[in-house]
Amino acid sequence: MRTEILKIIEGGLERNSEKVKSYAKLMSEKLQDQGEEKFATRISALLDSKVAAHPVYLDEFMTKPVDQDSRLDMVEVSMAGKFSEEIILPDITRMKIEHYVESLKGRDKFLELGLDLPESLLLYGPPGCGKTSIAHYISERTGLPLVTAKLDGLISSLLGSTAKNIRKIFEYAQERPCILFLDEFDAIAKARDDEHEVGELKRVVNSLLQNIDKFNTNSILIAATNHEKLLDPAVWRRFSNVIEIPKPSQGEIEKLLKNNLKIVKATFLKDKKKIDIITEMLVGMSPSEIKSVCFNSVKQSILKDEKTISYATFLYQLYLSKGSYNEQNSLVEFLNTSGVSQISISKTIGISQRQVRNILEGKGDEIKNEKE
Repeated sequence: MRTEILKIIEGGLERNSEKVKSYAKLMSEKLQDQGEEKFATRISALLDSKVAAHPVYLDEFMTKPVDQDSRLDMVEVSMAGKFSEEIILPDITRMKIEHYVESLKGRDKFLELGLDLPESLLLYGPPGCGKTSIAHYISERTGLPLVTAKLDGLISSLLGSTAKNIRKIFEYAQERPCILFLDEFDAIAKARDDEHEVGELKRVVNSLLQNIDKFNTNSILIAATNHEKLLDPAVWRRFSNVIEIPKPSQGEIEKLLKNNLKIVKATFLKDKKKIDIITEMLVGMSPSEIKSVCFNSVKQSILKDEKTISYATFLYQLYLSKGSYNEQNSLVEFLNTSGVSQISISKTIGISQRQVRNILEGKGDEIKNEKE
């Protein structure tokens, strides 16, 4: 709780009563969890006697910073709650994230030794691989609210206002016990040597770096980007922890399939040959894209009143997800090559077995030409 004590002192020196109340409330909750009920009750009673009936810790997040021109909120606040989503990651990546979480939870030990270490984290990797979910997971593990900067409210048509908006967001987060999350970070942290960027935007990056430097003391910053190569080199030095979130391997894809298809029975998941075919086809896709294929397969099975998701149904949805359904013939050939029987092909895409047989025997084009 040394972090909370320092923040309470800072708030007192700054005459910022909201900051004092927020961290005092957080400290009271931690004392309660550690069995120090008497001391926690005294703190809560003192807070209750000085504030209105509603909880300050929750209420103060309601007054969000807004862009002066658009009047849009510049942040979204998610209170720490139970995180139900399972994140499938490589073992080494998961280990790095857990190590980061443990370092956050053990900050008091570092402060006791006189070490005031910055705990900023940069997540990078392809879109749809779980960077935002990881930020929410860290929020749940630490018990701290997640304050997510909204870029549509942050970036103003007037670049001078954008720098002011950045400062507002950092000040808002610094006054409250929370994690500040900057998603799509490359939108405001582009390299200053980019010849296509105007001078004013480069000054915005300078402002961002200055705010990060001030914020890193006793505060938690997480940023995420899909385009790490666009980031200014100086940005990387501001983050004490950098973790790549890659696309899943075949082993991780199999876990994703089992996790996302558990609502409806999928018998093909127990067939190693079929699983190998599917996972190989899914290599290169993000967890988000794989989840979408699974969801569409479940939906199709439910609409057809089928009790299980068939191998053919899943491959059909996978084929559609790749945007390669130009004609019926290519779909039939794809399913057949993947080991789907002619009967299953007929049932899955809604054509007769004779049509399937004609297509596979090369007669599909002849029949089509005759009709034309």
